[in-house]
Amino acid sequence: MEDQDYILFEDYLAGVLTDDEVVDFSNRLQNDVAFNQAFNTYKDSSGFLEHKIQNQKASAEFKENLKIISEKHFKGLSTSSKIIKLTPWQYGMAASFVLLLGVLILNIFSKPKYKDFAGHDNISLTVRGTHDEILAKAENAFNDKTFGEAETYFILLLEKDSSNKELQLYTGIVLIELNKFDEADSLLSTLSKEPTAYKNKATWYFALSKLKQKDFDACIKILKTIPEGGDDFKSAQKLIKRLG
Repeated sequence: MEDQDYILFEDYLAGVLTDDEVVDFSNRLQNDVAFNQAFNTYKDSSGFLEHKIQNQKASAEFKENLKIISEKHFKGLSTSSKIIKLTPWQYGMAASFVLLLGVLILNIFSKPKYKDFAGHDNISLTVRGTHDEILAKAENAFNDKTFGEAETYFILLLEKDSSNKELQLYTGIVLIELNKFDEADSLLSTLSKEPTAYKNKATWYFALSKLKQKDFDACIKILKTIPEGGDDFKSAQKLIKRLG
């Protein structure tokens, strides 16, 4: 399974998926046998871990206890004259469980990454019936994820139309992708404070910039400013939960 699938499992169990996402999830459970089996295994295992591990202190105690138990277990095996033989299918089951347990622990205790949340939809800058070569090149470069080229074209476009909020937003995204965080944060922070149609989207990407920089406190603070019902509100709540 992909890491994204395990994130999807966690979001479903946490009840933070949108109605459309729940429908898609249910359809996939019905039509994808491997996905269904992985989800049920994850659900059972995550329920166990949630019961055992409530917070960071408990997780540390859990790992320490696991270490002690393992040492005692293997010490007992080394002094015992009885040898337990496992069949190949038992080895396979044990290996699968260890792998799943590792994924669960990683998902629970590791911080989310920028790439987990930064899914860029294709953009459309050109207007039907008109043709602007730079607009077309900027659009194509962004959609192809050749962000170095896209930056060049967006800079040219903003030189001609510096007040265009849509261009500012996409330029901010490109700057994040290029790790030019000071420029991105300045642009997106300003845009997030202006009463335009791009306000909430700019706030979301401003938060993602902080996430990519591993400034998690700043990321959470920015995410909390996205209003309920606003663009990316549900995604913001998912990310807050993962960072909490």
